[in-house]
Amino acid sequence: MARRIANPGALALPAGILTLITLMVVPIPAFMLDVFFVFNIALSVAVLMAAMNAEKPLDFSSFPSVLLFATLLRLSLNVASTRVVLVHGHNGGAAAGHVIESFGAFLIGGNFAVGLFVFMILMIINMAVVTKGAGRVSEVSARFTLDALPGKQMAIDADLAAGLVNAAEAKARRREVATEADFYGSMDGASKFVKGDAVAALLILGVNIMAGFCLGMLSHGLTAADAAQKYVTLAVGDALVAQVPSLLLSIAAAVIVTRVSDSRDLAGQIGGQFASPSTWLPVAVILAAIGMIPAMPQTVFLPAAGITGWIWWRLKQRADRQQAAADAPLPVPEVDPGRIALDDVSDHTLVTVELGYGLVHLVDTKRGSPLVARITGVRKQLSQACGFVVPQFRVRDSLELPPNTYRILLGGVSIGGASVRPERILAINAGEARAGASLQGEPTTDPSFGCPALWIDPASRDTAIAEGYLTVDAGTVIATHLNQVLGERPQALLGPDEVRAILDGVRSRAAGLVETIHPNPLSLGAITRILRALLEDGVTIAHPLPILAALGQAVQQTTDHDRMIDILRAELGPMIVGRVCSPHDRLPVITLDAGLEAMIVQGMQDPVTGQPVIEPDLARGLGDRVAALIAERGPGAIPPALIVQPRARRTLSAALRFRAPACLVLSISELPQSQPIEVIAVIGGDSGAPAPTPLLADQSTARAPATGRAMPQPEGLAA
Repeated sequence: MARRIANPGALALPAGILTLITLMVVPIPAFMLDVFFVFNIALSVAVLMAAMNAEKPLDFSSFPSVLLFATLLRLSLNVASTRVVLVHGHNGGAAAGHVIESFGAFLIGGNFAVGLFVFMILMIINMAVVTKGAGRVSEVSARFTLDALPGKQMAIDADLAAGLVNAAEAKARRREVATEADFYGSMDGASKFVKGDAVAALLILGVNIMAGFCLGMLSHGLTAADAAQKYVTLAVGDALVAQVPSLLLSIAAAVIVTRVSDSRDLAGQIGGQFASPSTWLPVAVILAAIGMIPAMPQTVFLPAAGITGWIWWRLKQRADRQQAAADAPLPVPEVDPGRIALDDVSDHTLVTVELGYGLVHLVDTKRGSPLVARITGVRKQLSQACGFVVPQFRVRDSLELPPNTYRILLGGVSIGGASVRPERILAINAGEARAGASLQGEPTTDPSFGCPALWIDPASRDTAIAEGYLTVDAGTVIATHLNQVLGERPQALLGPDEVRAILDGVRSRAAGLVETIHPNPLSLGAITRILRALLEDGVTIAHPLPILAALGQAVQQTTDHDRMIDILRAELGPMIVGRVCSPHDRLPVITLDAGLEAMIVQGMQDPVTGQPVIEPDLARGLGDRVAALIAERGPGAIPPALIVQPRARRTLSAALRFRAPACLVLSISELPQSQPIEVIAVIGGDSGAPAPTPLLADQSTARAPATGRAMPQPEGLAA
């Protein structure tokens, strides 16, 4: 309490209210009356400026209270001035103070009849136009604000529940919403103060005229003309002194309730919206056209047209300068030689093709960028084969490489590269070249498939084609090699962003299918890992619907990664087999001897994954034997499939992936029941204990793996 009393600002408002009551009750000299009249006018102008400079109505939330006290001040001055006019009015105009005298003598020229009409016009403007309009706006704003209050409160609660705002911000927003509702409600009532003040001013004017006229003739012996001249002139001057601040406050009330929230004050807001050159050119043209009419005052219209034309020209120049500044290139910041950016030390591109400086012309836009077009085609082909949009590749030069050398990087690791002759043609012998061909060139090896080849002159291209060679240029060699090395490892190109794009595409057509697996029980990372495992096993994800449907069934049984992969492959068995063999054709099958398969399954295990581990010599022997069987069948035959137990499939698939990539490794559960098969070989060894290097030989008997499921035997299969 002591602290509040010690604060001078806390006493200002009670002191002001006490002063207003004093003005109504205690007579004051004419000099003090002049001081308070000037203060009233200054206060009204200050309120108007504050209303115009506010960016939004709530920035002047104290306006209703200020309007109340300003109205009380004006009424108090009316009471005090009435007392002075009636008591000392017979002594002349200066008896009521110089402010009232000046308003009565200068503004209306001493003619009280003119003053009455001016006062009535100001009253009509104040009450019928400004105050009535401001009151209507306040009423509508208050109604709409109160109607929107529950929705705003619910929006704040929703943002708080979603974590978009914290508790302090939500509290501040609720306080602002409540303050806005209180403000417009108060303004709706405060506008009645101005209307009541105007009515009171009219009544006070009538009292001053009638009482002054009577007192002048009865108490002071003045004639009717003298009483009217002195008292009526002072009464009109007093009314005008009070009406001018009242009109200013009415304008301030109208300004504050018609404001729209903006980052600028009212002057800046209006000026900015009138600053368009297209606004002023029609004005100048119309004023000039009116000024050309003979009956019009050309000395007024033509200068006005010239001024508005000059305004249009200046605004157009400013708009042109702003447009030029916006179109100008941004200044290049000075590079700090000591600053190291992240882009200087890291490459955010997954696949990068580096070229020696002798191959840079292959990506020169002036020469058509042949390599860029081919690499774009490779990316499109890989995307179609894999079933997702492959991330963009980056092509750059490297001074570390020899001039005619290129290198393919995947995640910063080199996965391929070779030297090419950009000015020559590569003639590849894919096995169809004519025997004894005399084609001359630089011997080399095709980097994509390891076939023997020759670098020949472009003029010898037709000869090479005639002799059965496949001819390609240097750009095609690089693009083919890129396609080959990336096609061997599509799982490395699949990331969470690509998986999210796949899920979004499926969600647009089958939202329920995606909801069964994502985000619960499988996260985006878990789905990415599963799809990468399928790609690593050679299963394309170009048709995501059956894959996601099978995954939705698998998650009902388990969430273990390896177990889900096995269930998925079993569900997708027809699709896996269908890539190499039609459902109506016989699938060539290779099986393992029961003893050999048991040795693999029951042998060493990886302590981390629990999967069987094949001894290196055994893995090499299996790979060589399977590769030999595939070679015996010839290039046009259906590639065989190795059928094994589910537990051995993953291990054998990894062992044959690089030694016999054409062989499809399937578990017995993945082989469709209706698929006809033909067992072409059984790879096995001695039935005794496993040897370090088992004997691999063909068996004449078709034997199913030891899984408890009988191998389907097609008709006509020799036993």
